[in-house]
Amino acid sequence: MSDEFPHIHHERRKGRGATRNDPGRYEALTRIEIDDGWGAGPEGRFRTELRLETPRTAITRNSSPDVPFDQSLNPYRGCEHGCVYCFARPSHAWLGMSPGLDFETRLVARPGIGAVLARELARRRYRPATLAIGTNTDPYQPVEARLKVMREVLEVLRDHAHPVAIVTKGTLIERDIDILSGMARDGLVHVGISVTSMDRALSRRMEPRAPTPARRIATIRALSDAGVPVRVMAAPMVPALTDPDLEAILQAGRAAGAVAASWIMLRLPGEVSPLFRDWLAEHYPDRAGRIMGHVRDMHGGKDYDPRWGQRMRGTGPYAEIIARRFEVAVKRLGFGDLPTLRTDRFAVPRSPSAQLEMF
Repeated sequence: MSDEFPHIHHERRKGRGATRNDPGRYEALTRIEIDDGWGAGPEGRFRTELRLETPRTAITRNSSPDVPFDQSLNPYRGCEHGCVYCFARPSHAWLGMSPGLDFETRLVARPGIGAVLARELARRRYRPATLAIGTNTDPYQPVEARLKVMREVLEVLRDHAHPVAIVTKGTLIERDIDILSGMARDGLVHVGISVTSMDRALSRRMEPRAPTPARRIATIRALSDAGVPVRVMAAPMVPALTDPDLEAILQAGRAAGAVAASWIMLRLPGEVSPLFRDWLAEHYPDRAGRIMGHVRDMHGGKDYDPRWGQRMRGTGPYAEIIARRFEVAVKRLGFGDLPTLRTDRFAVPRSPSAQLEMF
């Protein structure tokens, strides 16, 4: 991203997180919005567009040593929540779209992925391990209410008694409590709910189409009351902006029934860094320098350090202070660990046309 791609007119991007829509880094051609001086004003607002993809595979493998899973699934590409800090934004460049406004307005849904998942689980060589969902884009973003791709996936996992770990800030997960509560009784599911700040106004600027903080806390309570183990995630912590809310987030989550807690420092990979800096300049110009100064201090003078073991936490005094505050609050509030999910219940449903067993 560079200054040759100006901000989109504020009326066009109202209700969105990013200020720009620079082309993806793999694109040979670019298109720039300019004012031609004829007073025509901005074009219409960015509307959410949806494209359907026929999935060829469901499970994605990874070998990163600083995440607690080695396989994941993504029902959607892009996310309408529009969180300006989202580390998944650069993935949209692989689709020939911008990590900016395209990421939150040009979505790709993957209906039918449940059937693909069922085939992959039925392979002879498959060995069950926790499947992580929500590690890239949110499976419970608004479009899920209509398409029900995530519910399709959950039905397959339930039928196979397969363990799943879900991360979301979408309250639509409450719709699926009928499935999740049964899986929880069998030790097959836990959920992480991300809460970035307890400040409603700040959240609306930073995560324009995500549920309010209070509504996410209510979702923790609903899941907990249904017997689903929940982790409250103070993530990401933005230094000198959202980190003052760390203890309040943990306390609210614990009061709502969360049994575990975690935190992650702000990550600004690739195109996320200029998008976030532009957002700070627009909404918090008085503290933008201070915030980015702390970010760079935690990443060796850079906006982001991608090294494993560094990218999630940062280093230096400020990162150590936040880590210590988290430890003290977790101990005081009595948080524990999420239960280990079971793999011994896994079974592939027998096809009605399969040959009957003789014994």
